[in-house]
Amino acid sequence: MTKRQEFRVIRTYDGFELREYAPCVIAEVRVAAEYSNASSAAFGSLFKYISQGNKASQKISMTAPVIAAQRESNSNASEWYVSFVMPAGSTFADMPDPNDPRVTLRELGKEICVATSFRGRATEELSAKKTAQLRKAAAEENIALSEEMRICRFDPPFKPGIIQYNEIVIPTS
Repeated sequence: MTKRQEFRVIRTYDGFELREYAPCVIAEVRVAAEYSNASSAAFGSLFKYISQGNKASQKISMTAPVIAAQRESNSNASEWYVSFVMPAGSTFADMPDPNDPRVTLRELGKEICVATSFRGRATEELSAKKTAQLRKAAAEENIALSEEMRICRFDPPFKPGIIQYNEIVIPTS
């Protein structure tokens, strides 16, 4: 079973959770593509990195989710950051350098985020709808959010769409 990114639930609201994510390291690729193609365009480089495509030829365990993020809501709609979360407890210093220059490593500190889950294929339309609902629900609870938005996918693309599990995660500001 694939390990998941570590977090703890601070509070549960109607339709979403307020979470505290543990510090982690991510491997990410910036992609200039429409959302429907962004993950596919980045996945190969990220998968090669964890499959010994790094300076130490080290195999790195896969962790869920695969994240497609936009850092600013008003940013170029075709700029995505697709990332894999490195195993819990990893530090930037522990991680081998990527062979592929498109892959960058980034250390994230502890983060407070809101999150909502949904089933189905995480299409651009469904993800945008869930993001808007989450932003509205958080605003009703007076929770200020950042401009960043993350679409977190937990299942492989070949799994039937109706049973795929996904989350929208937005850091607080």
